Amino acid sequence: MRIATWNINGLRARLEYVLQWLSEREPDIVGLQELKLTDEQFPHDAFEALGYQAVVHGQKSWNGVAILTRVPVEATQIGLEGQADFGARLITAQVGGLAFTTVYCPNGKNLEHDDYGRKLAWFDTLADHWEQKTTAGEPAVLCGDFNVCPTALDSWSGDGADGAIFHTDAERERIQRLYQLGLVDLFRVAHPEEQVFSWWDYRGGAFHRKHGLRIDFLLATAGLEERVTFVGTDRDFRKKRDGLTPSDHAPVYADLEG
Repeated sequence: MRIATWNINGLRARLEYVLQWLSEREPDIVGLQELKLTDEQFPHDAFEALGYQAVVHGQKSWNGVAILTRVPVEATQIGLEGQADFGARLITAQVGGLAFTTVYCPNGKNLEHDDYGRKLAWFDTLADHWEQKTTAGEPAVLCGDFNVCPTALDSWSGDGADGAIFHTDAERERIQRLYQLGLVDLFRVAHPEEQVFSWWDYRGGAFHRKHGLRIDFLLATAGLEERVTFVGTDRDFRKKRDGLTPSDHAPVYADLEG
């Protein structure tokens, strides 16, 4: 089974690019973030032509999440309770023997902005939700764009960015709480010392200069990491292809036995 997460930075702008990736990588379950369109605008037909069903929690012009699967799927949770004012940022479905959740966590903008405090509160709500809704022993995945670098290794500037947005102790404590609830970072389990990024600014040649951040994760309940045969960031799909402009994020995917 191949599972993946990808912030696509606008599905209408990136549809043909995403379809190419699906055709080449053939994932079984995909969490998409930052759709920037409504449920009614979601191009189900284009995905169904490739054999994918979708459940969607969209929003006009901003945010939006979806899960694509190769089997019929029904959402079991749409939205994060108590955080609707912060937009369409969470969807869960039961698929492939997994409770699969994808999230688009708030950016926070900067430490002086009101959204920073709201970001921390959103993470607290997410952790409470996960603790309450996840059944002990149930295989589950929480994936998406978390907009946090858990450690200095996850940032191109290392500890030089400590204290800046995405790199604050408060944000990192929120990720640690998810770990304490039993989630493991599949990439970091497989590559404990490797510096690999999943996001690069469009500006300043950041991708080619390797000035990136690792902020997109596949988190999973204990036991699933033992089934992983591969996990990595798909850098090839952060490059222009056939005149198509990529997202500023690369897909992250993992292969699981069974």
